[in-house]
Amino acid sequence: MEPLSLPEPGIPAGNSSSGAREKFHVLLGVTGSVAALKLPLLVAELLKIPGLEVKVVTTERAKHFYNAQEIPVTLYGDEEEWQLWKGRSDPVLHIELRRWADLMVLAPLDANTLAKVANGICDNLLTCVIRAWDLSKPLLFCPAMNTAMWEHPVTAQHLEQLRGFGYTEIPCVVKKLVCGDEGQ
Repeated sequence: MEPLSLPEPGIPAGNSSSGAREKFHVLLGVTGSVAALKLPLLVAELLKIPGLEVKVVTTERAKHFYNAQEIPVTLYGDEEEWQLWKGRSDPVLHIELRRWADLMVLAPLDANTLAKVANGICDNLLTCVIRAWDLSKPLLFCPAMNTAMWEHPVTAQHLEQLRGFGYTEIPCVVKKLVCGDEGQ
């Protein structure tokens, strides 16, 4: 069965055309790591791939690190989740997003959201999408945090938990961090 087409913010969902879908749908989740500065670049690079359609789900803290006007795709946040749903027959945005997407990429995945996802907490649009994620579809996660946070023992436990869900880790790189530290 063809999934529902995803509405733009504030527009109810309708059935998509019955024809074959031509685009591959990537849902990009961005969290409050300073690495969210790279969101405009990441989206631009993804859009260079023919046949790819991208939508972004952002946490409120991630918004601090990028200019929404520099993101040339639909950007969803917590506000849209609540604006879309008014009554029983209305679409639920986090469910519509999981249906729409063929692949989810969490980049960057900060320590806070990593901990939430590992422990099943879903208190914002992004974590609700992840909690409802269809485990037959790939989910890639790219951890990004200060080395001191990365090296804390609970981080390894959280990473193992996500791998246990079947999610795929894209490893950190060693570099000079924004705070001036050298590390992962």
